[in-house]
Amino acid sequence: MSSDDHWSAEEEDGQVSKLTRKARDSPFVPVGMAGFVAVVGYGLYKLKHRGDQKMSVHLIHMRVAAQGFVVGAITIDVSFIPCSFLEEIFPSFMMLDHTRF
Repeated sequence: MSSDDHWSAEEEDGQVSKLTRKARDSPFVPVGMAGFVAVVGYGLYKLKHRGDQKMSVHLIHMRVAAQGFVVGAITIDVSFIPCSFLEEIFPSFMMLDHTRF
């Protein structure tokens, strides 16, 4: 075995470094995560004062709200992709003649 094949702890990224790299690449991912935590926290706080609403219905509403926040944040993030980045990914699409449409 060569010395290049063995694993080193220095090469492994930690969770914090992965999160900071993801936040640098897509800034709305931490916003979505924070919104998810906020919605779940608010839902758990309101759990005591849900009145005559069933527990399962309350949890489903909380899940839908949290997922909606995350999907909305990711959708906003994707909509801000610059056109130059799309030209790098899809060069054949950008070379099409769009005047005939």
